[in-house]
Amino acid sequence: MRIVSICPSNTEILYYLGLKEEVVGLDDHSDWPGEWQHLPRVGPDLTIDMEKVEALKPDLVVASLSVPGMEKNVEALIARRIPHIVLNPQRFPDIPRDIRLVGEATGRHLEAERLANHFVERSETIRQTALAAETTPKLYWEWWPNPIYTPGRDNWLTDVSEIAGAMNVFADFSVPNVKATREMVLERNPDHICVVWCGIELRRIKPAMITDRLEWQEMAAIRKKQVHLLEEGLYCRPSPRILDGLERLVSLIHPELAEKLPASRN
Repeated sequence: MRIVSICPSNTEILYYLGLKEEVVGLDDHSDWPGEWQHLPRVGPDLTIDMEKVEALKPDLVVASLSVPGMEKNVEALIARRIPHIVLNPQRFPDIPRDIRLVGEATGRHLEAERLANHFVERSETIRQTALAAETTPKLYWEWWPNPIYTPGRDNWLTDVSEIAGAMNVFADFSVPNVKATREMVLERNPDHICVVWCGIELRRIKPAMITDRLEWQEMAAIRKKQVHLLEEGLYCRPSPRILDGLERLVSLIHPELAEKLPASRN
């Protein structure tokens, strides 16, 4: 097969399924795995260049609706009659479902079943480890700083928080994403701030961008110096890599459990 991925999380699923020889093109934001960075690019994931996609003569395009605005890509694939599947991950259990869907579409049924089962088993092991935590801290996740966007109840990071023995302070909003204000965050007084700015390299984010916000000086997370600059790729992408992010999160918010985390990797 000739496969094109137009979303970073899809690329990562394809990699874990061992489809190295079949993948012939990626979106511009697929920055992992390193050994695939030489592949042809077809544009940013929200504005895919369908001419470039067609030029690669794909047997299958793996599209996504994980980010608002990706609908245009799917509409274009349909209009051009390009063979494709569409993943639509919103919650944590959607990830193993999508692994199986990609496996079915690419003829990797057995590998997909193995990977999906391993994903579920490993996440459950992490959950059981986190049950021994001494506290249930409140987490504030920041997708974007101005205006503030943060995950609501219907988002995988709410599930990640819960598995890690914590709670998302914006889980009372029954939507995937919340447009919030600094005042709204302050009212919820999180114990930890988790910064995962989408599309921004970690080296460009400085702690002072968070800690110097005047409105937040009395916030618990600021006073306790519990502001975490996290790798976006381990939290903002619904792929198997999110398990590495989950283990990292547990070690940050429950340091007493760090040595008890499973050592296995996908």
